[in-house]
Formats: sequence, C-alpha cells, structure tokens
Amino acid sequence: MAAMAAMIALIDYGAGNLRSVHNALLAAGATGVEVTSDPDTVARAERIVLPGVGAFAACMGALSRIPGMVEALDRRVVAEARPFLGICVGMQLMAEAGEEHGRHDGLGWIGGTVRRLEPGDPALKVPHMGWNDVAPNAAATARGAGLIAAGEAYFLHSYQFDVADPADVLAATDHGGAVTAAVGRDTMVGVQFHPEKSQAYGLAFLARFLAWKP
Repeated sequence: MAAMAAMIALIDYGAGNLRSVHNALLAAGATGVEVTSDPDTVARAERIVLPGVGAFAACMGALSRIPGMVEALDRRVVAEARPFLGICVGMQLMAEAGEEHGRHDGLGWIGGTVRRLEPGDPALKVPHMGWNDVAPNAAATARGAGLIAAGEAYFLHSYQFDVADPADVLAATDHGGAVTAAVGRDTMVGVQFHPEKSQAYGLAFLARFLAWKP
C-alpha cells in the first residue's frame, strides 16, 4: 500500500491514547502524522483525528480549554470539509450533547445525544468491553458509509451515541440491543470502537479513512 503523504493532525488534548493511535495510523500507511495541540496546525491539516478516552464532559472541557481549538475544528472540518475521524469519546463529542455527569454541550456536528448504555439483558455488563460484531447500516446515506466493513472490533465504553437521524448511523453493534458503532455526515466519520486495538480490522478501517476522498 502506498504511503499517504498528506499531513494528518492527531489532536492532543490530554484525553486520548495517542501513542497507540499514532502507531496504528503509521501501520495503516500514513506519513506526516503530527501529534498536536496547536489550532494553527489543525487549520492546515488535510485530515484530522480526534481520539478520546474518559468522560464526555472532561474530554469536551479539555478540548475547549485549548484556545482556538474548537473554532479551528469547526472551520477546517465543517466549513472547509477536510476529512475527520473521531474515535470512542472523540466520536461522542461530535454529538449535540452528552449526559455523563450532567448534560454538557458537544461539538454539535451530528444530531443526537450521548446517553448511558442500558442493555435490555440485565446479565450484560456496563461498560461494554471486548470484541463485538460491527454491522454496517445498508440504509446509511452519509458519504462515509463505505468506510465501515462488517467484522469484529474492540469496544470499551459505558455511554452510547443516540443519533437523531438514522441515516447518520453508519454501523451498529449489539449489547442487549442495537448500539451505534459508527456515525458519519459530510466529510466526518466517528467510530465507537477502537481501531488501534482492533488488529487487522482496525488497520483496514484506518487505511480506508486515509484513502477516503469524500
């Protein structure tokens, strides 16, 4: 596979597994990955990756405390339509709001709210942790629909993205009921699973994201 030469901004806001994500991007064929907390770097990036581990409010707060970062993301991703990938809580921050430790505003890029997982089977534990099936949504109309393949990925989360428009749900998994596994709209995509922990499946997904030309 040919290396991807475009500069990729991997955002460091103190809330992501940066080393593992960085290594996975390189393994998937990326070059020019820059780990950054600089909004000016984000404003020049051809692709942007936002990881996230922890609570919604803490992650959104950390992102917002970097002067100019949310504005740079809005401009580069929404206004200028550069490809964006949110991972785990980085995906959840794409929502309008999250309900972890109270209700908190998200980036507001995709309609919906992040709510606590409540499996229909009381025997199933929260957090949802481990390998689970990813089932693409054949009815998804977002341009990122082709990025998500059927397979198994690694999940670790206690909250799920309750998406307002079903067409924005690119894939689902099951944990005592359907759970959003991937979302997308325009030039942005987010995954609840961890591609950096999902071995061959995760690397193949990252390679598709790197080659994606929405």
